[in-house]
Amino acid sequence: MAASIAQERARERIARLCRTSVPARQLRAAVLDQLRQVIGFDSYVFVLTDPHTCVGVDPLADVPLLDELPRLIRLKYATTVNRWTGLGDPPVARLYEGTGGRREQSLLWREMLGPAGIVDVASVVFRDRFGCWGFLDLWRAGPANPFSRADADFLATIAPAVTEALRSCQAATFSAHPAEASRRAPLVLLLSPDLTIQAQTRQTHDYLRQLLPTPAERSAIPAAAYNVAAQLVAVEAGIDEHPATGGVHLADGIWITLRAARIGDNGPEHPGDIVVTIEQASPAERLGIFRRAFGLSTREAELLTVLADGADTRQAAQRMLLSRHTVQDHLKSIFTKTAVHSRRELLTRALG
Repeated sequence: MAASIAQERARERIARLCRTSVPARQLRAAVLDQLRQVIGFDSYVFVLTDPHTCVGVDPLADVPLLDELPRLIRLKYATTVNRWTGLGDPPVARLYEGTGGRREQSLLWREMLGPAGIVDVASVVFRDRFGCWGFLDLWRAGPANPFSRADADFLATIAPAVTEALRSCQAATFSAHPAEASRRAPLVLLLSPDLTIQAQTRQTHDYLRQLLPTPAERSAIPAAAYNVAAQLVAVEAGIDEHPATGGVHLADGIWITLRAARIGDNGPEHPGDIVVTIEQASPAERLGIFRRAFGLSTREAELLTVLADGADTRQAAQRMLLSRHTVQDHLKSIFTKTAVHSRRELLTRALG
C-alpha cells in the first residue's frame, strides 16, 4: 500500500511538472528525479528524438560507459529487442521479462550491458499521433533484481503526460523572434565504420558543444552525430527504415539538421567511412517539425505549407479545393494552436 501511495504522489508531481513551461532538458531531469524516488535504477539514457525519423538528437544520460559512447550508441541502434521504434501499446518494455530471462537475445546487453553488470533495462517510448518525441532507458545493476510489473505499469501511466510535455517543449523552441543566422556551408564530421572520429571541419566543434553543453575543460561529445551515423548502419542492416537524419533545436529558435551517408563503401566486409553533415534546417524541414510539435491536423498542415509557398486565401482555397470560409476557419485554428495573431508571425515562427 505504501508503495502504491508513493507512486500516486509521484505521478501527480510528474503531471504538474509536465504542465509547466520549462526547457526539455530541465523537464527530463525533473522527471528522472521523481522516478528515482519510486523506481530504483542505477543509470539512465533519456533522449529527445526527431519526431519523424525517431533518430536521437538530444541525449541526457548518466551511464558508466561514456568512454565507449560510439560503440554504445551503435549497439543500441543495432539491437532489435525492445527497440524504441517498435514499442507501442503499452509504450514500456522490460528486458528481463521480455526475453524470458534470456537477455543475451539483446545485442546491446550481450556485448556491453551484461559485462558491465546491468541486470535489467526498462525502456519507454514517448510517442503520439504526431510523432516520436523521445525514449528513456533505465538501467538496473546487480544483484539480480529485474524491474517489476508494477514498475512497468507506473512508467506506462506517466508516458502520455511526458509525451505531451516533450512535444510542447519542442513547440516552444519556435520563437516568435528567432535569432538571425547566416547560411553557411554544411559542417562535416568524418567517422570510421565503428564511429570513431576521423576528422571534422573547424566550426563543427562549436556546433557540437551547443548540441550537448559541455564544460570548457572537456571536449564536446558529438552524441547527435553518433546517433544519425548509427541509424545509417541500422538502415543498411535492415533493422529500421527511417532515414539517417535528425532535426534538433540549437539555440534561439535556430534548428539544424544532421545527416549521415556512407562514402567509399566496399561491401559488408569493408564498409566505408561515414560522413555526417550539420547545417541549418531548411524551411521545409522546420515546417515539418513545426506542424508536428503544435499538433496541426492534416488539413491545417496542408494549409500552412500552401501559405509558406506564398499563397493568399483565395489561392489557398483553389489549391486545396475548399471555400475561403473553410480556409479561414483552418487558419483561425492554427492561430489558436500556435498562439500567433497574424500570418506573418506564423510564417516567421515556422520558417525561421
